[in-house]
Amino acid sequence: MNRKLIAALLCLLPWSVPAVAAGASPTALATEIDRLGAEVAQLEGTRAVKKLQRAFGYYADRGLWQEVSDLFADDGTIEFGMDGVYVGKARIHEYLKRVGGQEGLRYGQLNEYVTLQPVVTMSADGRSARARWRDIGMLGDFQKDAYWRDGIYENDYVLDGSVWKIRSVHLYVNFLANYEGGWSRMKPAEADWRSPVARAFPPDRPPTRAYRPFPEAQLPPFHYANPVTGKVYAGKQP
Repeated sequence: MNRKLIAALLCLLPWSVPAVAAGASPTALATEIDRLGAEVAQLEGTRAVKKLQRAFGYYADRGLWQEVSDLFADDGTIEFGMDGVYVGKARIHEYLKRVGGQEGLRYGQLNEYVTLQPVVTMSADGRSARARWRDIGMLGDFQKDAYWRDGIYENDYVLDGSVWKIRSVHLYVNFLANYEGGWSRMKPAEADWRSPVARAFPPDRPPTRAYRPFPEAQLPPFHYANPVTGKVYAGKQP
């Protein structure tokens, strides 16, 4: 943000900055302006990342896969479960379209995703970010089938010029369970539990992590430190 603009705003605030009220030197004032500018960038970046991910969810709800893929950086990636990594907007779009079955929703298709519990961590320079989200899906087709899906996102974002974009989406799928009977009636996943889409449309790179879904107790790694202790949880990983 422009230094002159920040300085003018500081003078108008009733609480102001002690350095300003005390008639600090230009150097001290410039330092304070830089600090506040960085803080504003962090706050604005966090808000932009949340808006970006929520846009992702609403587009996915209606099978708008072109709009979803347009949210990614040119070299962006997506990785669902053990399907592997798809690189670039065109590959991401084709993968998602195959997962959804087509562009847009067919008659009777339910494709609702609820994305909750954001923990956004901005980089020191305010130009990149990481975020963890909870993803809950209600999926299926009218008078045919219905499913619950649960998982954790660990995603990366980047400020490209003045626009925030998705650098990577990584969904750690916890389960895909029939609505009737739910997760209590599930059986352990097969050793190779890639989706039919990944089998027919191979990824650009193999999965970055190997794990098994529920009923296994898999733990997606945390990108952030404990906000109280400052420690990064390093327990048993999948």
